[in-house]
Amino acid sequence: MAETTLSLRQLNRTLLDRQLLLKRHPMEPIAAIERLFALQSQIPNPPYNGLWTRLQAFNRQDLTRLLETREIVRAPWIRSTLHLISAPDHQRFQGVIQPALTRGLRAFFGKRAKDLDVERLCDLAKPFLERQEPSIGELRAHLLEHEPERDPEAMAYAVRSYLPLVQVPPSGTWGAGTRATYTTAAYWLGEARPLDLPALFRRYLSAFGPASVMDFQTWSGMTGLKSQLAAELRNLVRYRSESGEILYDLPGLPICEAEGVSPLRFLPEYDNILIAHKDRRRILPEAHRKKVLASAGRVLSTVLVDGFVAGIWKAQKTRLAANLRVSLFERQSTAVLEQIEDEGQRLIRFIEDEARDYRVDIEIED
Repeated sequence: MAETTLSLRQLNRTLLDRQLLLKRHPMEPIAAIERLFALQSQIPNPPYNGLWTRLQAFNRQDLTRLLETREIVRAPWIRSTLHLISAPDHQRFQGVIQPALTRGLRAFFGKRAKDLDVERLCDLAKPFLERQEPSIGELRAHLLEHEPERDPEAMAYAVRSYLPLVQVPPSGTWGAGTRATYTTAAYWLGEARPLDLPALFRRYLSAFGPASVMDFQTWSGMTGLKSQLAAELRNLVRYRSESGEILYDLPGLPICEAEGVSPLRFLPEYDNILIAHKDRRRILPEAHRKKVLASAGRVLSTVLVDGFVAGIWKAQKTRLAANLRVSLFERQSTAVLEQIEDEGQRLIRFIEDEARDYRVDIEIED
């Protein structure tokens, strides 16, 4: 049976729908994070902005409280990057993604990590982490006391890669800064569940599908998964992209019409929607890719116009004045500019709620 071909706009609208961006939802933050299957959190504030743009009446304290009560955790996760994940999802899937985390040690440190006795390092680190809840710098110092001839950064990263860790609040909460303290996931959350790669793939499809196995590998940082997923693929719906690539999806999930309306949206730095596929054109036009995906893995804050990335933004504050600077890649209609002004005013007031004056500045990049 021939697979249905999905247009670029159908994939775009379907992705936006699954990522809660076609309308604001009356959903609790924990339900939204599980629907989105984690929020990338390289720095603390962007996940709050990401929930603000997706939910009705989102309050920052609601997310902070979830971190404080251990219902949500901030941890090294997909692609070895920090994410906010619900506690059940972390414990269910940590073991599945572990190979990608351990591979990250070799990728980042190479020869500096050669011949490290990782098992010994984890044995040294585990009681220290559970007793002291240290920063990474303090963990490095502790390991160096026992292994003075070894590279302290490589040793600490080895522990981070092989021993599942979570950050301890206030780390990861709004305005907390980048200094973080850690403990073990087992101490903070209890024991992890058995491995279930097919379940991880299904959760990915529910948040980012339809998608290919290569898309899944790009998002997860894992490789060589097609053979491992062979049995699961037979149970899924198959589509094709306009370029002929096979895309998989869960039975029963709707595909949005290409003509569907997509409201203007501001996305935060590192939003996973921009990096969850190998072919990112379903939301990020190729002409703008380098303007958004900056060096050293940074993903800039973006503006969606008609469902696609059309610019970047940055919040600034000087004394009591707050400013949202929007840089558009192309000229837009008066109606779009008015939407940017209106939505931008709401966003900057959310980010800088103690300012007295607010302004949205819009410029067109040359």
